Amino acid sequence: MGQVDRDQAPGIDLAREDAALARELRALGAGARLVFVAGLPGTGKTLVVRELAAAACAAGRVVHLLQWDTLRPALEASPAGRPYPLVDGVTHIVIRKAAGVWARRAVAAWQAAHPDPRHLLIGEAPLIGGRLIELARRMDDGAEPALGAPSCRFVVPVPSRAVRAFIEAERDRRMARPAHPREREDAPSHVLRGLWAELADVARRLGLAGATPASAGTAPYDPAVYEAVYRHVLAHRHATTLPLTRVLPVAGVSAYDLPVEARELLPTDREAAASIRAVEAAYPDRATLASEIERWYRGP
Repeated sequence: MGQVDRDQAPGIDLAREDAALARELRALGAGARLVFVAGLPGTGKTLVVRELAAAACAAGRVVHLLQWDTLRPALEASPAGRPYPLVDGVTHIVIRKAAGVWARRAVAAWQAAHPDPRHLLIGEAPLIGGRLIELARRMDDGAEPALGAPSCRFVVPVPSRAVRAFIEAERDRRMARPAHPREREDAPSHVLRGLWAELADVARRLGLAGATPASAGTAPYDPAVYEAVYRHVLAHRHATTLPLTRVLPVAGVSAYDLPVEARELLPTDREAAASIRAVEAAYPDRATLASEIERWYRGP
């Protein structure tokens, strides 16, 4: 477990910029036990995590973090993960599955180690393409009581079309001139577009209202369709959506610079190896794993 301490990081006056969002995050920061911020890359998840952590610390909570954006590179960099590198911005399926295996074990261990309700675990989970999808599924293990409890909230930021367009443009700019080293790890814009196309296809397969017919080609980003897919995937969790309707003043602010101290959950090399070996043993035929990952939105 590492420390994340950014006491001098510049901030956003969220109460002034978006009072409704600030109220939601204050309530979650004060009352929840676990909060997982879910959604596509490029939808404001990391910024929501940042502001939620600040609200929680203001409420006297001790913040812990479990984030896909740091978990993935940690698994890839481990000795067991090196045969499964990132390729063209896309995570290997073995790493995706191993991340979920490790994350559920980590949630159970965290719950046991920190029974004091002052402690809050904040997670970041894309879910799409099987990226920490295991957190959304019911399983008979030590993590399920915590993940299924009303005190565990899954929050989906849903940006408007204008906010999504701003985030995509800002993503390209930040990757060219990063304000924080972790911005170099962000999914590039072509990956963002590919993931949206995948989500639009999922909406069609599920027969959701508003889904664009396949004959129409790649549909433009649609907040309602995006929300509907994530509501479907999170049917077995206590989920809520956060409408993001205002472009926040983020010049000079990196979403990765936490303005408060937090404790980060990351796998040791031994834990990474155990998770990766478990996946390799369970899926000797990679085609089976690929098929399961492709059906991430339907469950196991």
